[in-house]
Amino acid sequence: MSHSLNEIEALSKCAARGAGLSWGMAEETGKAIRWLESHGLPGVAMLASLLAQNDRIAHGAVAPQFLEGTRGLDGIWAASSGRLCPLIAGAALNDCADRLTAGHDIEMSNVSHPLLAVPFAAWAAIHLGAPVTVAWGRFRGETDGYGLWVDDPIAQIEAATPAAMSFALAAPAAAAAPAAPRNDPVLAPGQRGHVCLAAWGHLNTFAHRTYAPASETSRLLGAGAGESDND
Repeated sequence: MSHSLNEIEALSKCAARGAGLSWGMAEETGKAIRWLESHGLPGVAMLASLLAQNDRIAHGAVAPQFLEGTRGLDGIWAASSGRLCPLIAGAALNDCADRLTAGHDIEMSNVSHPLLAVPFAAWAAIHLGAPVTVAWGRFRGETDGYGLWVDDPIAQIEAATPAAMSFALAAPAAAAAPAAPRNDPVLAPGQRGHVCLAAWGHLNTFAHRTYAPASETSRLLGAGAGESDND
């Protein structure tokens, strides 16, 4: 199914809210899924899977904490449940993006659906004005906020199983080396997203939780003739 990016963002936002995320976090989620789908990546499918996995789980259980024996932000980010939510962790990454300029890599443990954290790295790159590298498993990528360069486009990019992730500023080219032209991004933004019908349906299920249930009063005040019909 092909959908406009506006449709994808709106439904993703509503589904995230229906799953219990705050409106602010839901808005960030909508933008993240839009970014992924605009790059031809399965953001909708990943989000549907993540929301189903974390349904009815307290958000504190999937939010970043720090592993025992490490010191605050310098430590490895983890979740008490053992599965770190990439959306909540991604938002925290943005809040801490300035640490990357000081040479402090950000490491996370057992991030579920790691692809969903990539848009937040992209926004960190825009904020910092410098490309950010993202890595997990065999995947290695770099983003300037707009495009995404990857070593291997199919290397675990769609992995849903928890993985260790790292984020760092991209290493600058050696000053003595001649400047080489940058290749076009492997994954450049487009105008529409092509989504799985089943995943779209799952997001709609979560989105419906945000709708007010129908009542006799709402039916009388809403569309239709109610109890009278003058036609």
